[in-house]
This record gives sequence, structure tokens and C-alpha cells, in this order.
Amino acid sequence: MTGQLTHFEIYGDEPEQLARFYSALFGWRMERVEGLDYWRMHLDPTDADTVGGGLTYRPQADPKGWLQFVHVESIDDSIILAERMGAKVMRPKTAVPRTAWVAVLADPSGNMFAVWQPDATAFPMPEPD
Repeated sequence: MTGQLTHFEIYGDEPEQLARFYSALFGWRMERVEGLDYWRMHLDPTDADTVGGGLTYRPQADPKGWLQFVHVESIDDSIILAERMGAKVMRPKTAVPRTAWVAVLADPSGNMFAVWQPDATAFPMPEPD
């Protein structure tokens, strides 16, 4: 169907390192394509047929793009793990009122993505006096 997203790509200067990063952070199964510097990303590691995205070398110095949101079980644990593996927090954990918690991170190659934890009780904390 036209207008539907088919997949996404992540770019970096060290794609093999990024393949390990996303595999460890989200549990995605990475499959290097034989003879190419390209990794297929299986977002459901038990489904060998469905590819959700790809990972390869950056095609130019500074591509622009869309921000991807990835559903996680624990936003706090995901932020801690991502930072431990070399990511940077670009926008700290924030409440989307009565919807979810969200944070924007940059992977070790500087690619930005968001982590999203649905939570119907999420609400911004009052500012301290």
C-alpha cells in the first residue's frame, strides 16, 4: 500500500559497532549481507523473514532525516544502558501527559533516535521551588 513505511536505515562511520549497539540495546538481530557493508535489522529476532531496517556507512557527511521512536519496557533502564554503550542524551526523559515517557538519544555515531515507554499515568513533575 502506498504511503506505508517499508523500513528504515541507520548510518554511521563504524556500522559494525552500531550493529552491536542496537542489538544489545533493543535485542534486534543483525544480519550482515554477504559481500556488502550492510546489515539487515530484524526487529523481531524470532522472525527471520521480516526485515525492519538496514545499517550501513553514512552516504554523505550530514544527512538529514526523520526521528525514529522505539518502544521500550523501561525508559530509565534503556537510557542507562545506552549511555553505558556510548550514547548521549539529547533530550532527557520527558512526560507526554497521560500517554508516555520519551527521551531523545544519539547513538555512538551521532544518529538521533527516541525511546518511548507508554504510560497512561505519565505527567510532568512540578518544578522545585
